[in-house]
Amino acid sequence: MNTEKTPNYPNRRFSVAPMMDWTDRHYRYFARLMSKEALLYTEMVTTGAILYGKNRDRFLAYNDSEHPLALQLGGSNPEHLAECSRIATEYGYDEINLNVGCPSDRVQNNMIGACLMAHKELVADCIEAMQSATDKPVTVKCRIGIDDQEPAELLPAFLETIMARGCKNFTIHARKAWLDGLSPKENREIPPLDYNLVYQMKEQYPQLEIVINGGIKSFSEMQEHLNSVDGVMIGREAYQNPYLLAEVDQRLFNSDRDVISRHDAVSMMLPYIESQLQNGCYLGHISRHMLGIFQGCAGGRKFRRYISENAYKAGAGPEVIEQALALVSEQAIADQQYQDSRYAD
Repeated sequence: MNTEKTPNYPNRRFSVAPMMDWTDRHYRYFARLMSKEALLYTEMVTTGAILYGKNRDRFLAYNDSEHPLALQLGGSNPEHLAECSRIATEYGYDEINLNVGCPSDRVQNNMIGACLMAHKELVADCIEAMQSATDKPVTVKCRIGIDDQEPAELLPAFLETIMARGCKNFTIHARKAWLDGLSPKENREIPPLDYNLVYQMKEQYPQLEIVINGGIKSFSEMQEHLNSVDGVMIGREAYQNPYLLAEVDQRLFNSDRDVISRHDAVSMMLPYIESQLQNGCYLGHISRHMLGIFQGCAGGRKFRRYISENAYKAGAGPEVIEQALALVSEQAIADQQYQDSRYAD
């Protein structure tokens, strides 16, 4: 590693997890309308897709408004990861992250993801190679262990091996991954969470920046975690209930920026949608990421249903979103929020 490099690390106090089929560029554009501070991640992109795919932009292109933005790579060949890190630097990503946490059979067969928890020296070689190819920060997202490993023994040894090569940031999903017997979905829900072990890693290695991930849904939970670690990463909740992002800047970054309304967030997507349709994109590929914006609100079900039934029709355009938005009363939402606030703790 070139020790003269001093990567400028983005703020990881709050980040949205990389999620396959979910955190694509359309979702990230929508998320950025609600939070200017959140660190956003791409879906995992394999080194093979970048190096051998016919259309590199398909995997790496993004809108400039998405910054700060991290690229998550999947791979285990140090030379391939180094070349992809160089390419990612040319594309202007703010961080390059190595996936050591995905438990799916497909990635295991290609020596990608959580199975690498059993090969800490290889991971260290990968990280060192990546660092040699970029002046951007190189980070790791991992689990606390896999299968029959004992996390209290495995995780410290894993962290020590990687940080010996200069990596100082780890996002830790506070669950084991069972590679044989559980599906990827079950691996996000069944293995018990062990937040205390992640806290212990921060206490044991204070020089590391530790971000915690797994099962976090509310700001109260986030604040509790932030008493013990450096950052929180939110996954499914930030996708299924995207309006959570609207208060991130104010609650976690002390921003005095006004909280955007749900209606304004949807309305601000319309010019983007129009531009994407002109480039050959289908409305449904964008609108699917917006369905949860009115979760828990009066009219939210009508909004979701209207878009779901009409976005994939031939010629569907921004008018579908406008018509769906008209089904949700701003006053009804305001009244509901007022009533909720009266009974809040």
